[in-house]
Amino acid sequence: MTSEGESLVRVETGQGVATLTLDSPHNRNALSSRLMTELLAALAAAEGDESVRVVVISHTGPVFCSGADLKETAEATARAAEGAPAGGGRVPVSMLGDVLAAIWEYPKPVVARVGGPARAGGLGLVAAADIAICAEEATFAFSEVRLGVVPAVISATVLPRLTPRAAAELLLTGDTFDGRRAERIGLVTQATTAETLDETVAAYCGALVLGGPEALAGTKGILHRRATATVREELAELSALSVGYFQSAEGREGVRAFREKRHPSWVPEGPGRG
Repeated sequence: MTSEGESLVRVETGQGVATLTLDSPHNRNALSSRLMTELLAALAAAEGDESVRVVVISHTGPVFCSGADLKETAEATARAAEGAPAGGGRVPVSMLGDVLAAIWEYPKPVVARVGGPARAGGLGLVAAADIAICAEEATFAFSEVRLGVVPAVISATVLPRLTPRAAAELLLTGDTFDGRRAERIGLVTQATTAETLDETVAAYCGALVLGGPEALAGTKGILHRRATATVREELAELSALSVGYFQSAEGREGVRAFREKRHPSWVPEGPGRG
C-alpha cells in the first residue's frame, strides 16, 4: 500500500521533457481523486516551467491505468445513498473530465507512454495525449458497460481518435484488444516492442522539442478546433451523465460484482457465465 505521505505522481525533468509517472501500482494506477489531483498539479507545474517543452505521461508497475478507482467509487456511492452532504459522496469519475480537458487543452505536446494494460478511464488519458506510444503486448478495453456504466467522459477524447466501426464494436462489447489493433484504429500513434518502447518515446520527444513553443501551441489549437461546444463544456455534460450511471442501482451492482470477482446479476445463467 502507498502511505499518505508518498506521492502518486512522480515528476522528472531533463532535456526539455517532464515525465509524469503514475506511481500507484498497488491499485494498478487507478484514477483515484488523490492521483488525479496530483496529476493536475504536476501538469500545471510543468506548464509554468519554461524549460519544459514536452510532457510524457508514464507509469510504474505492469499496468498503465486500470480506470476509475472502484474502491473509492463504491465508498462514495454508499455515502451518497446514505444521504451524505454535498460533495461527501463524490465519485472519482466526476473529476476525470478536468484531467482529460487539461491534457487535451495543454499548450505543450503531451506523449503517453503505455507499457501495459489500460482500461476504461485509462483509455481516456491515452486518447487525450497528442501522441501515444504503446507496447504491442499492452491490452486495452472499454470495460464500462460490463460494470453497468457508460464510457461517457472518455468519449470526448476517444471518439475523435477511433474509426466509427471500431468505436461501436469496442465500446459496446467491452472486449479486450492489443496494441497492434489500438494502432490500426487510431487509439495510439504507434505500437512497438516492449524493448524499444522507451527508445521510441525518446525519438518522438526529440522531434517535438525542435518545434517552436508558440508554434506548437498554435498547431495544437488548430488540431483541436471544435465546431460546436468546447471540450470542457462537453466534458461537463458527460461527467454528469457518467456520475448518474455510477450512482444507479445497476452501476452499484456492477462495481460491487467486479470487486467481489463475480458476474453481475444481469449476466444470464449458462455455460458462458463461467
